[in-house]
Order: sequence, then structure tokens, then C-alpha cells
Amino acid sequence: MAALCRDCLMIVSKDETPERCSSCGSPRLVRHDELLNLGIAHLDCDSFYASVEKRDDPSLADKPVIVGGGHRGVVSAACYIARTFGVRSAMPMFKARKACPQAVVIKPDMAKYTVAGHQIRAIMKDYTPLVEPLSLDEAFLDLTGTDRLHGQAPAATAAAIVKRIAAEVGVTASIGLSYNKSLAKVASDLDKPKGFAVIGRDEAVEFLTAQPVSIIWGAGKALQRRLAKEGITMVAQLQAIEENELLARYGAMGQRMAQFVRGEDPRRVSANRPTKSISSETTFHDDIADGEALKKILWRQADRVARRIKNAELAGNTVVLKLRRADFRILTRSRRLPDPTQLADTIYHHAAELLAKEINGTAYRLLGVGLSGLVDGAEADPLSLADPCGGRRADAERALDKVRERFGTEAIGKGRGLR
Repeated sequence: MAALCRDCLMIVSKDETPERCSSCGSPRLVRHDELLNLGIAHLDCDSFYASVEKRDDPSLADKPVIVGGGHRGVVSAACYIARTFGVRSAMPMFKARKACPQAVVIKPDMAKYTVAGHQIRAIMKDYTPLVEPLSLDEAFLDLTGTDRLHGQAPAATAAAIVKRIAAEVGVTASIGLSYNKSLAKVASDLDKPKGFAVIGRDEAVEFLTAQPVSIIWGAGKALQRRLAKEGITMVAQLQAIEENELLARYGAMGQRMAQFVRGEDPRRVSANRPTKSISSETTFHDDIADGEALKKILWRQADRVARRIKNAELAGNTVVLKLRRADFRILTRSRRLPDPTQLADTIYHHAAELLAKEINGTAYRLLGVGLSGLVDGAEADPLSLADPCGGRRADAERALDKVRERFGTEAIGKGRGLR
């Protein structure tokens, strides 16, 4: 059984089974029969937002940290200390505070996390062009064949990437290594934090047999409830059902489940996986029905979306408005634009018209806005004879952007965004 030292990256031969690396003495060895033959990796940073906050404030190192906002917001990230108290991502903040009252609560700083995310992605691309991002802090990597380029097995390259992220970005990450994307993603969750787990071909089906259906990537709570109603709670039960029957019962998701439970996933790692939308939303401390108050919040969200889409060098064809009522019902409204845009003013103008139709005394607990139908940023906001003042508005907004680049995002803004 081959072993990899995660500290010095030495591969220990199959004839040796030391407890520590014979080169550097580290106990951090990864052992697996197929270690040298697997090339699909999933890298996932450990509690990314909270890790960045702890990196920037070392006094938080041994404290429970929750990244989130407001009494009625949700947890964006919880460090592993906070998780021991039962705090989890997406948990309502009031529940998180109750579970861990001693936690340090920090408002999310997306600009800071984005910088760190771009650094991480650049490191990954130094080792392979086949990087498929899933979010700022996680991605699939196809390391197949990189042994000839880097002079080491893909497993060692994956460990090298994690070492560089820790040294240069200051956050830790976990690796899942397998022969396809689905199983690599499952593996990355098996040994967090700072983990390195492997699922090989020979063991995949047997491993999956003992797992609950919640392990299936893409099987959300609603599908899990439906499966439970039909008496299906374990992967082994799905393995006993023919693919055609799963397809008939659950459609395309049935086919995906049939492949997954048999250890199959035909999808390739794609470096050109497109971003589908860019959005921003906020949950209010108290429900809001007042139209003017909602419009002020809408402007701030539109401004955030504009900054993010400019940073991504994209533009959007469709403005999407999202509202959640006090009874938790979600309303979504959208409008196709004449031309793609990056401008906060344009996003706000169209979203405000959509919002006006929903201001009727109803109280809302959440408001969000986004852009979908994304295209290259070079197509954004062409001059139009139908809007002769559009060019001046665009120039004014870009002048604001330059001030913010130099002095920070809060240095200047429009009056409509004042709290």
C-alpha cells in the first residue's frame, strides 16, 4: 500500500508501512492502494470565511467565530470550534447565538473573501488548467497526467496545492481524491478540517452501500423527504433499484442517483463552467412594508451586485428581484434588459420598477437582487440613441468605482443608499 507524506510530499513505497515519514518524520501520511492511480480532486477550504477572519485577527484563533449578520440573518460560516456547539452554515443567527452565546460574531466582508478566493484559484491553476470552480473556496481539479509535468503523482500535487494555500493565503483546505467528480466531492468531506481522503474504484460501491441517501450530491432536503416517505433512507436501497425505474420515478435526478450509487459519474472537470448569476440579498432585523425603506435597501444590493459583476468582468441580460414575505413565501420577479449591463444605476432602475408592483402593504423579511444571463463584460452598456444620458451616468459610476478602488467601498456613494 503506497503512502504519501503531506508535509514533505514523499511517496513511501508499497513495501514500507511506517507510522511516520521516513524522510521528515511527519505522522501525516495518506495511505491507499490506489493512491498513485487517481487524478480527480475536490479541494474545499475549511470554514473559509471564518478562517480568513482568524487569519486577519490572530486573537480569534482559539475562539468560536461565526460569520453572519443581524438577529434574523443566517450563518454564513462557523469555525470548527463554533461547530462543536451545534452551529452550522445557513442556521438562523438567533439559533446560532443561543447555541453558542460566547461566539465572536463578525459581519461578512465579501470583498476580502473574494481577494482570498482569487489567490486560491490562481494557485490551483499553477498546477493544472483544468480547474472547475464551485464557489470562491472550492473547486474540482483534473490532475490526470500532471505527473509528467510536475514530476510527482497527482496525489502529491494535490497536497502541494494545499500547502501553498496555507503558506500564501493563510487558510487551510481539505482534499478529496477519487476517479470521478462525485466521489471526489464526497471524499473531501470525510476528514475535515485539514483532511485528505481517498475513494478508489475497488471500494466505491461497497463504501456507498453503507451511506445514507443524504450523501448523494444534489439530493436536497425535499428529495430526501420524498425518498423517506417511500421507505428509502440508505444508498443500498437505491442500489437495488434498476436505473430505468429510478428515471421513471424521479426524472433526470433519478438517472443521476442511479449513476452515483454505482460509483459512476461521466462528467468531466470543465474549466469553462459558466457562472449563471450574480446576486446579493439581505434579511431584515424586522419585517419591512414601507416602500421607501425597501428602495434604499434595494439600492445597496444593486450596488453590491454591480461591484461583483465588474470584478468578474461579466455583464447581465436579466435583472432578478427576490422577496421573502413574513410567512416565508418567496416571490421572484425578473426583467430582460435591452442590453447587458454592469451598472448599479441600471440594475436599480429596473429592479425598483419590479419592486413597485409588490409594494402593497405586504411586509417583507428579505430582499435581494441579481443579474442572470451573463455575458462577457465587453458587451456591457453600449451607447444608445434611446438613452442619450446613459453615457454620462456610466462615466459617473465608473468615476465612483475609481475612488472606491483607492479609498475603499465605503468612501463614496449615492444619497439614495444612506441608511
